[in-house]
Amino acid sequence: MPHRKNTFSSWPRRLAQRAVHAGWAWAQRTGSVTAEHPGRFRFGAMGTGTRLAFPLGTVFGEPWIRIGAHCIVGEQVTLTAGLMPGLDLGPEPILRIGDGVVLGRGSHVIADTTVTIGSDCYFGPYVYVTSTNHSYDDPHEPIGKQWPRMEPVRIGPGCWIGTGAVILPGARLGRNVVVAAGAVVRGTVPDHAVVAGAPARVVRRWTPADGWQPPLRTPAPVPIPEGITPEQLRALSELDEESVARLADLDERGVARLAELEPEG
Repeated sequence: MPHRKNTFSSWPRRLAQRAVHAGWAWAQRTGSVTAEHPGRFRFGAMGTGTRLAFPLGTVFGEPWIRIGAHCIVGEQVTLTAGLMPGLDLGPEPILRIGDGVVLGRGSHVIADTTVTIGSDCYFGPYVYVTSTNHSYDDPHEPIGKQWPRMEPVRIGPGCWIGTGAVILPGARLGRNVVVAAGAVVRGTVPDHAVVAGAPARVVRRWTPADGWQPPLRTPAPVPIPEGITPEQLRALSELDEESVARLADLDERGVARLAELEPEG
């Protein structure tokens, strides 16, 4: 026989659930790090409008970390400069992050030597960027005890790094590069390229002479026209397919009618 649900007993659980959610939302708001409210962190620089979401990942070496303006750093993102906390890394920054950068949840940026991320780069969740790799030259010594190799990493402006991608020491990504999810990138990647695989290779590239090669398989998104208000967009989202088709037909006929009215010559 099914157990009868006690309606009154569910009220304490609902109240407790709401209290937990409200408390967690308060912790997220209060625990986030900004230039105005840095908490215990003393970054080398942090621009206006930038926010590090709470809870943070591992963060150390922040005096040698410079973050630009209007950046979004997701929850559990690790940002480190130097091999370990408490080192004097000299007068120059080690990790530079440009303006408008988005680092997805759970990403890691490990800058034991210089790492530069250009402006307007977007990282998906769980991206791993490192300037250090283990060495295994000595076959008799445990790999973890051998001195690591370090090479600077540079990610150009406007890049999109997909979920779970790994950017290895010495990588040089050009402008507006797309890194596919799960790719492992090393070496130099030219501007306006798409790379995928492990190790990553160029699978598509744009040049002024040839455009995209191989050609894109889908049409470019149509930008929202200037002057369109949020209310108009909400109204469009509520239309059914038949109404949208009718509007498109009206638009085409309107364009054709305007063409008829244009004076010749």
